[in-house]
Amino acid sequence: MANELRPSLSSPPLRSRARPRGNPRRPHEDQLARTDRTKEEIRPLVFERAYTAQAAGSVLVTAGRTKILCTVSIQESVPQWLAGSDKAWLSAEYSMLPGATRQRKLRDGRAGRVDARSLEIQRMIGRALRSVVDLRLLPEVTLWIDCDVLDADGGTRTTAINGACLALHDALKSLEAAGRLRCWPMLGLVSATSVGIVRGELLVDLEYQEDAAADVDLNVVRLADGRLVEVQGTAEKRAFTDDELQRMLGLAEAACARIAELQTAALGAR
Repeated sequence: MANELRPSLSSPPLRSRARPRGNPRRPHEDQLARTDRTKEEIRPLVFERAYTAQAAGSVLVTAGRTKILCTVSIQESVPQWLAGSDKAWLSAEYSMLPGATRQRKLRDGRAGRVDARSLEIQRMIGRALRSVVDLRLLPEVTLWIDCDVLDADGGTRTTAINGACLALHDALKSLEAAGRLRCWPMLGLVSATSVGIVRGELLVDLEYQEDAAADVDLNVVRLADGRLVEVQGTAEKRAFTDDELQRMLGLAEAACARIAELQTAALGAR
């Protein structure tokens, strides 16, 4: 896997084709049927690396109509409880910009604190990315992962993980280029997707209109070698069975494998 994560730097970054913008209104139930992809298929997924000039790593990730800017900044210190440990730390922040949804969302912090949803999601992103980097092989720095949602159409937490994974890779490459790494610390790729039960049907990679109508919602984070990092399952409108859970996990496994293929292809593009 280490070889797969060390691509050449000769070719330009991937650029996406234009995608429709905006967050659809909640549809009538007869509008929920998918017409552009199968129930098991993920949305078109595009990674644009080196999207900004200042961050050590940056990726604009587009999944259907969802668009997220993921950046990684390197802070030359660690939390106090890690000082003198000769290891790094990684932390994540997540925010949905006010114009990311049809109805303006209040900026995080304007009400005096980060909202509970953002806090939950950024902790999930941090756990996911710490699972693929050996922080003992880094100097005493903090890797700050910032995921800012530009357009929201469902799956923002999973899409953020998929994009931030590549931004983290590029930030580590910058440390390597500066001669600051003992050896390559990234252990592999991590990917994430959602699976839901909507009107009795199992669907992968839910759009907003599907997520809003879902009876059951599952978010799954997996390593490229197949091991699970996190499973978040919620009975939104009804309970679900062990059999349904196993079927959803099976669909998530296949979807995450496809996402890992696209991540690897994006890394190999430059």
